[in-house]
Amino acid sequence: MASSFLSFSLLFISLYTADGFLEYSVTRCVFNSTDPKDIEFIDSYYYNKLEYARFSSSLGKYVGYNEIGVKQAEAWNNDPSILAQLRGEKERYCVHNIGIDYQAVLTKSAEPYVVLSSTTPSGGKHSAMLVCSVFDFYPKKIKVSWLRDGQEVTSDVTSTDELADADWYYQIHSHLEYTPRSGEKISCVVEHASLREPLVTDWDPSMPESERNKIAIGASGLILGLVLSLAGFIYYKRKARGRILVPSN
Repeated sequence: MASSFLSFSLLFISLYTADGFLEYSVTRCVFNSTDPKDIEFIDSYYYNKLEYARFSSSLGKYVGYNEIGVKQAEAWNNDPSILAQLRGEKERYCVHNIGIDYQAVLTKSAEPYVVLSSTTPSGGKHSAMLVCSVFDFYPKKIKVSWLRDGQEVTSDVTSTDELADADWYYQIHSHLEYTPRSGEKISCVVEHASLREPLVTDWDPSMPESERNKIAIGASGLILGLVLSLAGFIYYKRKARGRILVPSN
C-alpha cells in the first residue's frame, strides 16, 4: 500500500487492574481510497503497550510478535470460525464505513482565502519580497503561482509544503523575490478544487507595508497628543473658574 494513508479505529480495553497491567485491542481500517484493494483491516492485541498479535486482511491470518503472541496466533488460526469472521470484517466494517466517510467528509472542500504582504529578503540579488499566504483550504492539493505583468514567474519563487492545521484545513506560503519596476502588476494566483476559477490577488505597490505602518503609528501618536492637550485645556479652564480674584490696593 502507499505510504500515505488514512485510518480510523476502535479501541477495546479488555483488562485493567489496580497494579497497572493493561491489555487491549485496536481494530482499524487503513486506506487510500474507497477501492477495496486499497483498504486493509487490522486487528491488533497489546499488553502494556506492546503489540503481541495481529490479524491483517492482507495476510488473512494472525501473526504473533513474541512467544505468547505466537502461541495465541496459532490457536486463533486453527479455529476456522474465528478466521472466517475476521476475513469478512474488511467488507462489513471497513468498506462500508469508508464509503460513508468519503461521502460525508473527504469529498467536501473549503475555499481558501489569501493574504498578500511584503517583507525584506534576508539576502540574495533582489531588494523586495512578496509573501502569498493561503489559509483554511481543503482538500490538501493546491497550486500557488505568481504573475508579473500577465506572465507567470518561474524563477526566484519558493514555497512551503501544505501545512496541516490539525482541523482538516491546510495553509501554504509562497515567496517571490523581485526587484520592483515602475508601473508593473504582480499577482498571486491560487488554483484549488473548491474554486470554479483561479483566485487572483493583486499586489498594491502604491505604499509599502512599512510605510503604512509608520503612518499608522504617527497618526495614533497625533491623536493621543490631541486628546492629552484637550484634557489639559479643560482642566486649566475648570481650575481658573474656581479662583477668587482679590483686587490690589
